[in-house]
Amino acid sequence: MPHKTVAHSTGQPWSVGSWQGRPAAQQPTYPDTEALRSALAQLARLPPLVTSWEIETLKQHLADAALGRRFLLQGGDCSESFADCESNAITSKLKILLQMSLVLVQGAKKPVLRVGRFAGQYAKPRSTDTETRVGTTLPCYRGDMINCPGYTLEERTPNPHLLLRAYERSALTLNFIRSLTHGGFADPHHPECWELGFVSKSPLAAEYTRMVQSIGESLRFVETLTGNPIPEINRVEFFTSHEGLHLLYEQAQTRAVPRREGYYDLSTHFPWIGERTRALGGAHVEFFRGLANPVAVKIGPTITPDELVALAGVLNPRNEPGRLTLIHRFGAAQVEQCLPPLVAAIRRKQQQVIWCCDPLHGNTETTRDGIKTRRFANILGELEASFHILRKCGAHLGGVHFELTGENVTECVGGASGVTEADLARDYRSQLDPRLNYEQAMELALHLAHLMARNLG
Repeated sequence: MPHKTVAHSTGQPWSVGSWQGRPAAQQPTYPDTEALRSALAQLARLPPLVTSWEIETLKQHLADAALGRRFLLQGGDCSESFADCESNAITSKLKILLQMSLVLVQGAKKPVLRVGRFAGQYAKPRSTDTETRVGTTLPCYRGDMINCPGYTLEERTPNPHLLLRAYERSALTLNFIRSLTHGGFADPHHPECWELGFVSKSPLAAEYTRMVQSIGESLRFVETLTGNPIPEINRVEFFTSHEGLHLLYEQAQTRAVPRREGYYDLSTHFPWIGERTRALGGAHVEFFRGLANPVAVKIGPTITPDELVALAGVLNPRNEPGRLTLIHRFGAAQVEQCLPPLVAAIRRKQQQVIWCCDPLHGNTETTRDGIKTRRFANILGELEASFHILRKCGAHLGGVHFELTGENVTECVGGASGVTEADLARDYRSQLDPRLNYEQAMELALHLAHLMARNLG
């Protein structure tokens, strides 16, 4: 049965499949089209991964972030792997995001909205379709949802059965996260449960411990004053996000929901469009404009003010607070030039957006040994510059978007942990982009907390 076509305030009809009439960048080519049809049919019948109630709750919280009443913390792996769908890896990511959020609450003096880049971040855009090694050319590795990282034709050929494995791994991850966050794991009375043993001697440990003790004392004071424990304090809301890159996968999980208007992408709470797929006339913008989910779009140095205004108009035609997040990623060397005219253009049109800084993607570089890395000083520099630029332009930083892990990896250079270029080979695990390790992520959160605390009011 074909999907219903609906009218949107842009005046253009939209349906779940209308994107298929537009140029679609970064989509894999499957040799076995029958196997692809079968996998997509199964995905369309399987239960949704998230619910419309959760999505609407997130949208309300994002509306608060747009108005400066809440702060968005979004973080997780560059690209998830099926192999990392295990309890320790999931728990460590949850721990670092909980710890960072606690630090940011203390600095910003406002609630922090926690969104993980997980339970679906299994596809990645690539600069080229193929790569060549020792005279052999094969398709690029595009993430575990699409193909495998091994360098054989069989492994690199897009396999539709991997779409079902991505769904299953996402469901397992979500189930475990919900069990933890609803079962007391996130109780701020016991933040010692969030600690990761290998950083106990970190130079940041003492400051974090003092902060946690202060929060614990405040909680105990309020509970003593009222004579009752604070309701629901042992639970936290946690939402998922991923780049909605593979449009056939996203379409298969997009549905109309009883007693609600529109269509929800139920593979995640918060999908985003990448820098490489945000073309106004492209398939991704066409698909996203019709979703009931809150959505985000990555913007880099090539976007113009007019293009951004047009993009915001298409993706948020009703100008709803919380509907659209702009994840800006310019690089430390270009943020001072690129960000102010974009903020000015959005403010002139009075468009409601959340400005969310991604200080990692624009600061990627390659060492002389051919290893991709990012320098902590540049990451911090772009974050601080973005904060000050937005304030000067009459806007505010509404959130941050980090590629990070709770593991003790050596992928980014610098920070208090002292990772050098020589250390990169010691524990570099990412198949794609370099991530902040635990100490670097915590250091960034502490810097941001101090920055927000100094600029309250």
